[in-house]
Amino acid sequence: MKATLHAIRNQVGEILSEEALNAFQLGFKGEVIMEDHRHYASARLVWNKMIDHKPAIIARCTGTADIILAVNFAREHKLPLSVRGGGHSVAGHAVGDQALVVDLSQMKSVMVDPKQKTAKVQGGATWKDVDHETQAFGLACPGGVVSDTGVGGLTLGGGLSWMRRKVGMSIDNLIGADVVLASGELVHASESENQDLFWALRGGGGNFGIVSCFEFKLMDLGPEVFFTACIYPQEEAEKVMRFWVEYTRDAPNEVTTDCIHWAIPAHPNFPEELHGKEVTVLSGMYAGNPEEGRKIMQPLREITTPVLDLSNVYPYASVQQLFDPYLEKQSLYGYWKCIYLDDLTEEIQQNIIDRARTVPAPETILSIRNLQGAISEVPTEATAFGDRSARFLYSIDTMWKDPQDNEKNIQWTRDYFNEIQQHSQGKVYFNFNADLVGPSDILKDSFGKNYEKLVAIKTKYDPDNFFNLNTNIKPAK
Repeated sequence: MKATLHAIRNQVGEILSEEALNAFQLGFKGEVIMEDHRHYASARLVWNKMIDHKPAIIARCTGTADIILAVNFAREHKLPLSVRGGGHSVAGHAVGDQALVVDLSQMKSVMVDPKQKTAKVQGGATWKDVDHETQAFGLACPGGVVSDTGVGGLTLGGGLSWMRRKVGMSIDNLIGADVVLASGELVHASESENQDLFWALRGGGGNFGIVSCFEFKLMDLGPEVFFTACIYPQEEAEKVMRFWVEYTRDAPNEVTTDCIHWAIPAHPNFPEELHGKEVTVLSGMYAGNPEEGRKIMQPLREITTPVLDLSNVYPYASVQQLFDPYLEKQSLYGYWKCIYLDDLTEEIQQNIIDRARTVPAPETILSIRNLQGAISEVPTEATAFGDRSARFLYSIDTMWKDPQDNEKNIQWTRDYFNEIQQHSQGKVYFNFNADLVGPSDILKDSFGKNYEKLVAIKTKYDPDNFFNLNTNIKPAK
């Protein structure tokens, strides 16, 4: 395939030469996909159907050497660069218009050391890949709750799992990372090497380089766990939510739960007579002995009469895939905003319930995650992530099927976010946030006193802001 079939302009308007493109293709071991490639249309798609970017080059890397080559090529030829792991981010940072996409999706190796209880995970792996390998040894790593979520994006943004109150976030279990910097240099970051970079990677997102390999510590868990999935009619939402909020005050750290306001989708997993019914769901996992978990979480199943109770002992790997069918790639248009809440007063609870009854699209999910536990035991300054004191994270996951409704749904979400933010300190969790639009400086509010340190580290490792297709921290001028 001739590179000249696809004229590529760089950031200063110059057209890349055929010689340069051909040289890149010749030196790159993986597949190079451009506009005239038969797989281009599918290769540029990410999870969120609303993201419709058209990159100039998609470079599917086979290893670190390919990453270095792609970084050097993009830098030298002044091409914007994005990084794709799982491509599951609602913000769609994995692809950019006229960008070179460093696509890690072929780099999915997971190497487990069962004696040391650690795992080395390549940057393109998904949490399904991790669970498959770790569960063979009765081990688990705290990762996403949708199995095709990428390890890289979720981890660099924090990482909230079904064991988050027991062992903290994904970043709290990260012990090392191999990183390709903007210069093309490969470095290792850990508590003993490049400590400032290691600090920044734990919550600072993709601002500092491309992680080709993560190393995690693992915990004993599985093969079976107890999972609560009790579905109550929305008419009982006030009673259910009030009980859940009080239950979380004294729940042991092994218990991680969410309260979800949703409409049951028309899916074979649910009885047909319940399709479209508006409900309040209490879901959660016990990170320990399944029968002990059944006993401790039983009160969540007895608040009132559920329309359906799917609570049971499940294989841990199955729990990790329970939500997959309702969040499939390219099935929905999505615009999400989220906010940390120090508590859920009765006023806020009623606000959430009232909004749940007037969502603009039935696919929308209003989800409240119980935090604290091991998460809040890590000091604010220990990682880039920032303040961890909030009891809850409230996520407004607006989703819909008709692209003609894009503007209406985005505006509804922004208006509601602005409203609910008045009950918070203005801090968000970037993995569940579509953009930085809001009534205040979301970036600075969220990182708090860690922000200036992040700017200094960004200036050291990426002074030209080469990595900018992300929740961007700009270097000092």
